[in-house]
Amino acid sequence: MERENNMCLLRLQGAEVSLTFEEEALTWSYSKKRTWKQKSQLVSVPVNEIVSVRQGDSKQQSKTINAPSNLFTVYYVLRNKSCKRWSLQTVTFTAPDAQVAHGWVQHIQEKIQQTAGNTRPKKLLVFINPYGGRGKAPRIYYTEISHLFQLAGIETDVIETTRANHARDHILDSDLQTYDGVVCVGGDGMFSELLHGLVRRTQTDNGICEDKEGTKLTPCTLRIGIIPAGSTDCVCFATMGINDPVTSALHIIIGDTQPMDVCASYHEGQLMRYSVSLTGYGFFGDVLRESERMRLMGPMRYDLAGIKMVLSNRSYRGTVEFLEASDDSSPRDNTRCRTGCLVCSESSERLSAKFKNNGSKSEKWKSITGSFAALNITSMSSACPKSQDGLSPTAHLADGTADLIIVQKCSTLQFLKYLNRHTNGKDQFAFPNVEVHRIHAMRFTPEQLDDEEIVRRQKRMFVCPCGEESVASTWNCDGEILDCAQLSIRVHHQLIQLFARGIEDKASR
Repeated sequence: MERENNMCLLRLQGAEVSLTFEEEALTWSYSKKRTWKQKSQLVSVPVNEIVSVRQGDSKQQSKTINAPSNLFTVYYVLRNKSCKRWSLQTVTFTAPDAQVAHGWVQHIQEKIQQTAGNTRPKKLLVFINPYGGRGKAPRIYYTEISHLFQLAGIETDVIETTRANHARDHILDSDLQTYDGVVCVGGDGMFSELLHGLVRRTQTDNGICEDKEGTKLTPCTLRIGIIPAGSTDCVCFATMGINDPVTSALHIIIGDTQPMDVCASYHEGQLMRYSVSLTGYGFFGDVLRESERMRLMGPMRYDLAGIKMVLSNRSYRGTVEFLEASDDSSPRDNTRCRTGCLVCSESSERLSAKFKNNGSKSEKWKSITGSFAALNITSMSSACPKSQDGLSPTAHLADGTADLIIVQKCSTLQFLKYLNRHTNGKDQFAFPNVEVHRIHAMRFTPEQLDDEEIVRRQKRMFVCPCGEESVASTWNCDGEILDCAQLSIRVHHQLIQLFARGIEDKASR
């Protein structure tokens, strides 16, 4: 497009507008001579948030038009007041003639390519879970999402999964070189499949054995997109601040990238599972185990299992050891992880310097022995619609650490007060029986009991009104049971990347 046409007088809904590029943004302003609704109105759209531009209006583009149109339509991201929910907005300009309209279309497309062309996906592998989230995933994708990908010119290969680990196995066995990312349409379980498949595939391609504790893993280059269609959508909510399918699709289209830490769990030195949200022993492990016995009751089984475990007020003895992070961030410093987070962006340099200066030989582990109602490890806030702040409100997505939350044995009332803090926005760590640490690694060893003590405890537990209590709990690893008590966890720094930009607020724009 001619340089002098970078600013042009056009018409928009009958009003004269001035359209121009200013500092990587497409800007238009209404003429002051128009009605009070349009007077002095100014709209500015960052080029990297323009989804597409096409000649003609939105109705004409769906038909075959012989004559060139003097109209062109810009499709772009529109935020709501909180900035978290995104929607697709369209605006159609009227140019003096078809040649000017065509020139603007070309110029805007060139600007998009220059600004964000290398980060935007061109081809995606999409997995849809037709069973999770009450079977709503296919409807969400085909009615709300697929046309957005088409509009943005993104080619998709769509697979509806037919069994557990279908997506994981496909990622492990297929040629992925033609794809720019993989997308799951489902809940946290579906995301976990993609996580395990992509991490394992990356290690296999790089000749790395992931099964041994202490192995340094290679970060994945393919990004993961999440179209939320599950029951809780914790991962999506904690990385975007909302679990809205259209918002997630628009983040994928404009090519946002958010690195994420991943926790790896090991039993006796062997890899068990990966997780990004909750790895919990005690209360959350018991809730998951109990809910598995109530599967016929549907989603309400989690609430019923939770009530039962609160009333039973169980605790488990053992020793937790952890390698505490020595940098300046703290789980109680009230610094939230947001778009452009400095703690995360500077973490690679900080961790590299720490390893160079100290190395693993100087690691100093701390140890706590006691009776625990809950041990929770999370490398993200683990926020969800029911708990807006999550398990650890200031946990960071990509700083190479996780937050270890230790809840010592307490009364039923005290534990209920602690759980309630997850929903009311108050400081959930302000209890004498609760402590939190920012860590790089953790080990838990359950108390070893002789046969006589086990029999004595089982006889005492038999009278519990909420059912027979076990000597040890299990681990809840992102909704999957790890049927062992002894466990060690290490945080792998920025092992995966999401199509996201972290939680955006007005201050971070």
